[in-house]
Amino acid sequence: MQVYLNGKFVPESQAMVSIDDRGFLFADGVYEVIHVYRQKLFEWDLHLARLGRSLAAIQLPAVDGSELSRVAQQLIGELGPEQSEASLYIEVTRGTHRRSHGFPPPGSTPPTVLMWVRPVNPIPEETVDHGISMITVPDDRWAQVWIKTIGLLPNVLAKEKAHQKGAFDAIFVRDGMVTEATSANIFMAKDGVLYTAPATNYILPGITRHVVLELAQARNITVNLTPFSVDQLVMADEAFLTGTLTEVLPIASIDGYPLKSPSGPLARQLLQDLHERAGLQP
Repeated sequence: MQVYLNGKFVPESQAMVSIDDRGFLFADGVYEVIHVYRQKLFEWDLHLARLGRSLAAIQLPAVDGSELSRVAQQLIGELGPEQSEASLYIEVTRGTHRRSHGFPPPGSTPPTVLMWVRPVNPIPEETVDHGISMITVPDDRWAQVWIKTIGLLPNVLAKEKAHQKGAFDAIFVRDGMVTEATSANIFMAKDGVLYTAPATNYILPGITRHVVLELAQARNITVNLTPFSVDQLVMADEAFLTGTLTEVLPIASIDGYPLKSPSGPLARQLLQDLHERAGLQP
């Protein structure tokens, strides 16, 4: 497979960055992941807008969206029509400069831009049918989670803790309230009302979250953007994750406590609606 690195398409095995790249040294960069359905980028404009916000937040210049789109289409074209789903990864770092905590002098180094497309397998129907298990962990991340930074070590450690306990993922909890999972947002339903935490600085405003909120509104489902506790989540009628590659994924248990409905009707309906919006349904 080819990757795009700093203006050139190169074989993946030959794509390398400098030991002085600030993304490697300081996690000084941001990224986006976009789901590709049948060779089409899902909600590309929303992802591009979020990338722009993240870049501005860490004082990196905006990228040329039309150029990113051109590159993305060329990378997707290499997949072949038989590959129904894939993910596009975009990473932008502050570039290569001799190690120093302060920013490089203005104009002294261009940003590093990396893009690749890789096939992904759809979430198995069996997983959707049975739901997934989750654990809870303290949310000790920094206070600017809304920036989609490549500095994901707390997320990595939480995910690994979940795997070591035989769970699918971990739920971050801050001051007793649920924020999100390591790479997805969380919804719960109670008495016909859909709840998810509001998009504050402690929440990454997920693109799939945004789409699911629109889909719920189109079905006249009442949505309440308010924080909820772990106890409230465990007592919910149903709960699910939303994310670029997880889509709408039902939760069956949390910290070993089974939920009332491990794969509820609301999650299934919203997943179907999401697939229709992505062009997967007839």
